[in-house]
Amino acid sequence: MKADYLKQKHDAGLCYTDYVATGEPQKQQDWQAIYDQAQLTQAQAALLGSFTRKINVILLSGVWCGDCVQQGPLIQRIAEGAPDAIDLRWLDRDEHMDLQEQVRINAGNRVPVAVFCAEDYEFVAWYGDRTLCRYRAMAAKNLGGACPMPGAPVPQDEVNATLADWLDQFERVHLLLRLSGRLRQKHGD
Repeated sequence: MKADYLKQKHDAGLCYTDYVATGEPQKQQDWQAIYDQAQLTQAQAALLGSFTRKINVILLSGVWCGDCVQQGPLIQRIAEGAPDAIDLRWLDRDEHMDLQEQVRINAGNRVPVAVFCAEDYEFVAWYGDRTLCRYRAMAAKNLGGACPMPGAPVPQDEVNATLADWLDQFERVHLLLRLSGRLRQKHGD
């Protein structure tokens, strides 16, 4: 993926509030419930506060998607923990199939998928679908369905673990950017 293409996609993205507002009222309530449930720990907030490299993030999602409802608000909380370092924009998967087709998982159009870019929109990494914690919880519950119902209660320990899984990905990308020879030369550090 080329930097100019990713910048164009990032620029087309919505902020979290505007993105969630595209959903039906019940979907908006579902997203708000998980957002209210998700909280960063002091250690997580301190980690995010230490980020020095800018990360542009494009989040392919669906307001209608149960996995997005259960993970999107957590990703938003992470972005809010590093407002000067993380610029998170939301895209509806179905409206941006050209990007979705480039980040398919197991030959499927899965969401949520985060596309991580450097400050100059150079591609860094992508991560998505479900975190390991989410897959473990699904296996333990033997859900069977491909996508949990939006609005279904999510145990607090699962919210906390999924938040930690996503935070690990953001930290990984930040460290990759912080240690990048190209960016270290650019910033003189």
